[in-house]
Amino acid sequence: MFDHEYLNKDHLNGFDNYKYSVIDTNPLGVYIMHPFWNTIIKFTPRWIAPNLLTFVGFLFTVAASLLLSYYDYGFYASGSLYKGTPIPNWVFGVVSLFMFISYSLDGLDGKQARRTGTSSPLGELFDHGLDSWTTVFIPTALYSIFGRDDPTTIQPIRMYLICLMVFINFYLAHWEKYNTGVLYLPWSYDFSMVGLVFFFAITAFVGPEKWKMTVIKELSFGHVTEITFYFATFIANVPVSIYNIYVCYRDKTGKNLSLYEGNRPLIPLTVFLSLCLIWIKFSPTNILERDPRMFFMMSGAIFSNISCRLIVAQMSKTRCAGHNTLLTYLAIAIATSIVLPSFELMVMYVMAILSFMTHIHYGANVVKQMADHFNIKCFKIPITKNAK
Repeated sequence: MFDHEYLNKDHLNGFDNYKYSVIDTNPLGVYIMHPFWNTIIKFTPRWIAPNLLTFVGFLFTVAASLLLSYYDYGFYASGSLYKGTPIPNWVFGVVSLFMFISYSLDGLDGKQARRTGTSSPLGELFDHGLDSWTTVFIPTALYSIFGRDDPTTIQPIRMYLICLMVFINFYLAHWEKYNTGVLYLPWSYDFSMVGLVFFFAITAFVGPEKWKMTVIKELSFGHVTEITFYFATFIANVPVSIYNIYVCYRDKTGKNLSLYEGNRPLIPLTVFLSLCLIWIKFSPTNILERDPRMFFMMSGAIFSNISCRLIVAQMSKTRCAGHNTLLTYLAIAIATSIVLPSFELMVMYVMAILSFMTHIHYGANVVKQMADHFNIKCFKIPITKNAK
């Protein structure tokens, strides 16, 4: 099961010559978070592998999502029309703590790798690969604060569009690196993570009903939050990414790919976004309203798989694939749902399971293949390194 070789010789040769190049100009990260992490890392035992920090941080994000799923699977509990038991305030406090731990471990893993002399392409791939999957867990956790089905909340289709904005923002950074060779860390990540930690913490004290307040005219706090995601995507991140790519072509500092090759990574992303929206638009049973959480999670797994393959391509300086097999399965699922509407919910569940299993299989095999290639252990530091 875990002996499939997804990486070819070109990939592995590319990883052999890979050099990490990143630019982080975010003042929140540079002047507050990094000094904080530099202090915390001093108390981190040297025997803890950096990838273990990464994985545990990811698990905390998943745990936060599962906790909210238990108390509010359908995103109804925070709506003013909900007649059932609301989410206990302490749950939001736990989610805030989990988000803080996850964010901190994500900031510590690279520092631990440099501190223990165990930096490797596997570590970066593992880190960014798991980050691509958290892009669905984080916004869906936020949705439980606002709920659905009352005038101040956000309906599932609009929440789904917010998830797509998060997907796009993440993907842009790696598409940018695919062309420029440099990872420009977006400011939105640090600000959104710190904001979410405080947001959930405040909710633990005042309750989600306090966010029903009107902020601007008839716009509630939830609506303003929604608008912020669109602003961050189309006003801040997209123009900056396009400009950075333009500069690298103008100054010939990047890969200088052709117009088609440079934009090739956008093909699977565009097909993915289109298919998801087509399913929602033509769903005979309104699939998104029936089970929004599972639709979100299915989409997140597919997106993460597409992103991981792009990350592999940009790190190894190989050609990005223009198609993903999961997109074929997704198209089949949509067609089946339209032809057999009574089975649509079941088809979506099958597609979700298939997406999860396919992505886990891909990730586990790629990690194993890279670990074998570099003769390292993913979650263990060699004794000689540990002793330094």
